[in-house]
Amino acid sequence: MATETIPIVDLGPYLAGEPGAMDRTAKELRFALTEIGFYFIVNHGVPRELIRATFEQVKRFHAQPLDRKLVLKLNHHNTGYMPMRGNTLRTSTVQANTKPNLNEAFFIKRELPADHPDVLADRRFHGANRWPADLPGFREVILSYADTLERLVQKMVRLYARALDLPAEYFDGPFKELQFSLRMTHYPHQDGPVTDEFGLAPHTDTSFLTLLAPNEVPGLSIKTQSGNWIDAPAIDNAYVVNGGQMLQRWTNDHFLATPHRAINRSGGERYAIPFFCDSSIDWPVAAVPTTVGPDKPPKYPTTWYTDYMTWYQKRNYDVLNTDQQAAE
Repeated sequence: MATETIPIVDLGPYLAGEPGAMDRTAKELRFALTEIGFYFIVNHGVPRELIRATFEQVKRFHAQPLDRKLVLKLNHHNTGYMPMRGNTLRTSTVQANTKPNLNEAFFIKRELPADHPDVLADRRFHGANRWPADLPGFREVILSYADTLERLVQKMVRLYARALDLPAEYFDGPFKELQFSLRMTHYPHQDGPVTDEFGLAPHTDTSFLTLLAPNEVPGLSIKTQSGNWIDAPAIDNAYVVNGGQMLQRWTNDHFLATPHRAINRSGGERYAIPFFCDSSIDWPVAAVPTTVGPDKPPKYPTTWYTDYMTWYQKRNYDVLNTDQQAAE
């Protein structure tokens, strides 16, 4: 089978409840996640109009003057605005000594009410989102999009369970109130050499799964298991899906976290809206039973989202580290 091409998985039959579709689709996922680590999904059920509207709102946000965006500067919950060149991927095992990434981004997580116990306690990564004050409609569209993707992920994790020879409901509990981060990214056109400066430097995601919205402007490349870099084509209304470091921990490295990068050579602006998804913030992440045994001991200790992401953010987000040093 070809492993230099990103496979396309049709979710339509599974989402429609066709007999046998779950296991057929899970088999396709298993191939994609063990051989290349990326796949496209089509017939996913996310309305085109909602995707279009979300991109429009992301463009509106980034078109604001810098001082307005900086009012919402990224905080310790990883929500808010990260300025251009605000992070450097020091934890990347793919490429060292890169410059800060040539992008700016706005992040939200699950919307929690102001009186939620975790908000009141300022619990890490479970705080309140902050929204621009003078972009009417922005919050509503973005939350509608995040809710739609959350429901899709809750259906997709059943395929992951079957791909791991587990009962379809295995991940229902961990993902009932899943943790997500929606990153709304702007990449300016890049002219310089692809040596040490990238829109997003080569890295692997931290997530269980990432959904990247259909994009007419190219820029994503992935590194195959043979070591080749291949460009992800633009496929009409298809999401790009990949796994990350948490998926590796759940599956004892059975499923891949594939390196990828972003470079905007389009001649114009590029926007991207990856949706990073994990289990509930309180769920212990450990290798599932079908991936361990007498000759396959767990490769990772049990992991909690907050601990892992605190370490990751401290290492990679320059804008936060600068602010902390200034406070000290």
